[in-house]
Amino acid sequence: MGFIEEGRQLFQDFVAPELRAIDARLSTVEQRVESLESKIDRNQAQTEKKMESLDTKIEHSREVLESKMERNHAEVMGALHRMENYTLLVERRARVEAKLQNVA
Repeated sequence: MGFIEEGRQLFQDFVAPELRAIDARLSTVEQRVESLESKIDRNQAQTEKKMESLDTKIEHSREVLESKMERNHAEVMGALHRMENYTLLVERRARVEAKLQNVA
């Protein structure tokens, strides 16, 4: 056997089996990575769906709160208006009573 033949034989006996084993392990790792990527994609989709749901709930809560604030503002403004009217009536009554005391 020549030197080249011996080199080929060594390669086939020792290196080629190792390369096949490495290739098999690499294939297993690639499959695992693909599986994990798929799982990550599913989790991301679920998370995005939950985020959209939370956004919807937050928007609804904001609208409800805004509506309540508007109602409360209207009630406060009404109460202030009534107090202003009451104050004007009290002042008017005081002027009328003062005029009556001046007349009497």
